[in-house]
Amino acid sequence: MLSGFVIAGLVLAAAATGGFFKPGEWYDSLNKPVWTPPSWAFPVVWTVLYCMIGYAGWLVWGLGATFAFVIWVSQLLVNGLWSYLFFGAKNMKAGMVDVVLLWALIAAFIIVTYPVSQLAALLFLPYLLWVSIAALLNLRMIQLNPSEV
Repeated sequence: MLSGFVIAGLVLAAAATGGFFKPGEWYDSLNKPVWTPPSWAFPVVWTVLYCMIGYAGWLVWGLGATFAFVIWVSQLLVNGLWSYLFFGAKNMKAGMVDVVLLWALIAAFIIVTYPVSQLAALLFLPYLLWVSIAALLNLRMIQLNPSEV
């Protein structure tokens, strides 16, 4: 039971960075690709993803899959850092490095976790897809806003 509260707390801490470092006027003024998801989609998608991330973390913790759990915690830290880098520091290049590392950690979690818990690994597939879109969006925004880089 305690592990569930700890995992929920970790997920909420990562999610809170998105609430603390919001897009704001700077982001609104940037050129964005036409395929940028609408603003309302981000909190909706992230809420669902954070629930899935938390459940996957709880599963691997409960199975004693230490290496998978270390990757899980690592991806959560890198996830939380992106909002600060991109929106807080307004550093799109650092955000790009972060999102590429996040993508690699998510993929590593899926690979390492699949033999231990197929469900936990599968719960990360939509997350990998969304972060792939986020990485492409981050890259495209760098290209469209050279004066901000």
